[in-house]
Amino acid sequence: MPRRHMIMADADGVALRAALRALRTGLGVPLEFPAPVLAEAERAVRNPVLPGLDATDVPLFTIDPPASRDLDQAMHLAKRPSGGYRVHYAIADVAACVTPGGALDAEAHRRVTTLYFPDENVPLHPAVLSEGAASLLPDQTRPALLWRLDLDAEGRVETTDVRRALVRSRAKLDYEGVQKAIDGGTAEEALALLKDIGTLREALEAERGGISLNVPEQEIVAHGDSYRLAYRAPLPADGWNAQISLMTGMAAAELMLAAGTGILRTLPTAPDGAVGRLRRAAKALRIEWPHHVPYAELVRSLDPHRPAHAAFLQECTSLLRGAGYTAFTGGATPDPLLHAAVAAPYAHCTAPLRRLVDRYTGELCVAAVAGDEPPQWVLSALAALPKEMADGTRLANTAERESVDLVEAALLKDRVGEIFEATVIDVKEREPLVGTVHLEDPAVVGRIEATSGKLPLGDRIRVRLTEADPGTTKVLFAPA
Repeated sequence: MPRRHMIMADADGVALRAALRALRTGLGVPLEFPAPVLAEAERAVRNPVLPGLDATDVPLFTIDPPASRDLDQAMHLAKRPSGGYRVHYAIADVAACVTPGGALDAEAHRRVTTLYFPDENVPLHPAVLSEGAASLLPDQTRPALLWRLDLDAEGRVETTDVRRALVRSRAKLDYEGVQKAIDGGTAEEALALLKDIGTLREALEAERGGISLNVPEQEIVAHGDSYRLAYRAPLPADGWNAQISLMTGMAAAELMLAAGTGILRTLPTAPDGAVGRLRRAAKALRIEWPHHVPYAELVRSLDPHRPAHAAFLQECTSLLRGAGYTAFTGGATPDPLLHAAVAAPYAHCTAPLRRLVDRYTGELCVAAVAGDEPPQWVLSALAALPKEMADGTRLANTAERESVDLVEAALLKDRVGEIFEATVIDVKEREPLVGTVHLEDPAVVGRIEATSGKLPLGDRIRVRLTEADPGTTKVLFAPA
């Protein structure tokens, strides 16, 4: 699901960091790992369960933000002699280091997911694993679940295989460097094929009615002695890389459905009225949306570098609400079955260092390919996983939302009374004096309340900042 990522420079103020620590405390976020968990992690590092298959000859590479050390995925892309493509996709094998029923396993079930805050992350697993022995760092031999997906010339998956193997990444790449190398024609074939395969998969996504939202990421950028908020529009390489993960998640879903046991990531179709609300937002933002043009086609035509389009893409995330997990056993047909944005059955399986469910999905897929029954520790946990993941995801979303609000308030607290240029992107139907405004600089989406008249939906207006209180994580505007 698209996220509004927050990135803070190293020199942020003491008061802001204190407020973020208080936020974590208020949310009941587990911070330090208990001593038994750390001790078990240290033992696991010294004695991991290693597979017999050696695939260290596959020259894998990772693509992640430059500062990342919890590297879940590594890939290698090649052309097949008979036509089409072969994708090797290695996923960190967390189960090689986690004993079912042990202290480390119990703590992972308590945390469920890595939580991302502007100043630090609260990891799912101790750093000795997530940033060390289990991470697919370059020039390190690691246990992994190695997927092999053979594609035809149009990018459709023809065959799928996944098994445990020792792997070795050759390089840690970042999105900007990848984009520059591909655009400049200097990328080696294995990397250059990311564009070819990613573009083919995007075309197949459009064909089946799926959609990926290129929502701009909200960043905090150092600006002299202060900070400013800005948007970072995703690069095409972000989307191509995401298509490899989506393809693997769809393949995982098909394996589990064929085996009759699994857990899917699902999303219901948008409720009545949701698309109508987006049409009003598009009109307000002067975005042409002919009635014969499907929603997915419109979104693919937008440029996230344009402020109005960026605001609309953020509004589009409202259609992604209601995502959940569906577990099934005994060959039963899952209900719900599909992920509406993917427009196909889909499973989370590519981020086990950061998300609990992916460890279980990986085990189910390995068993399905081998024709074996899943391990008992997987089967016994399956029924409870959807609720565990729902609770963990809810906490993650709350942490993200309140972090964004807090940072906006903290950065604007000394600017109360100032006037900004803004666009009214939403007005409440039953409260025409209340709505939402989008500021281009700083990159803030905030609440506006007028005292009379009616907010001019879609108009560019001048607004006055009337409240910015980090204590309440509240930013409020009024027409100037």
